[in-house]
Amino acid sequence: MKSYRERLWPAPWIALVAGLAVPASLLVFAPISVLVGAIVGGVLALGVIVGAVLTAPTITVGEGMLRAGSARVPLSLVGTTSVARGHDARIARGQRLDARAYIVLRPDVDPVIQIELTDPEDPTPYWLLSTRRPEELAAAIADAHRV
Repeated sequence: MKSYRERLWPAPWIALVAGLAVPASLLVFAPISVLVGAIVGGVLALGVIVGAVLTAPTITVGEGMLRAGSARVPLSLVGTTSVARGHDARIARGQRLDARAYIVLRPDVDPVIQIELTDPEDPTPYWLLSTRRPEELAAAIADAHRV
C-alpha cells in the first residue's frame, strides 16, 4: 500500500509580507522611539512567520485513514477524486464550493483535489484540499482502495 504525506508549508513570499511589519512599526513608533519600532516590527514579523509555519496543515494517507488538518476519515468511506488546477481550481474554491464541504485550502497552493465521501450519514459531501502533488495524493487514495 502506497502511503502519502505532505505538509503545506507557507510560501517563501509570506516572510516578505511579514517583513512589512518592520517599516510599518517604525512609522508608528518613530515619534516615540525608532528602537522600539524596530523591536516591535521584528517581533510582529517573526510572530507571523512562526505562526504560519506552526499552523501549516498536513495531509496523510496511511493506516487505513485519510487525514487532512485536524480531520480524518477511513479510506473505506472515500469515493472518487478529481484534480483541478488554474481556473478550474479557483471555481472549485469559489462558485462551486458546497458550504458543507470540509476544506483545507492554502491561498499560495494552486492545485486542489476534491475527494468525495460515501458515508450516507455524514453531511459532508466532499473534502477540498490544496496540495502541491494532487496526482500523487489521488494515486495513494486509489491504491488504498485496491488493498
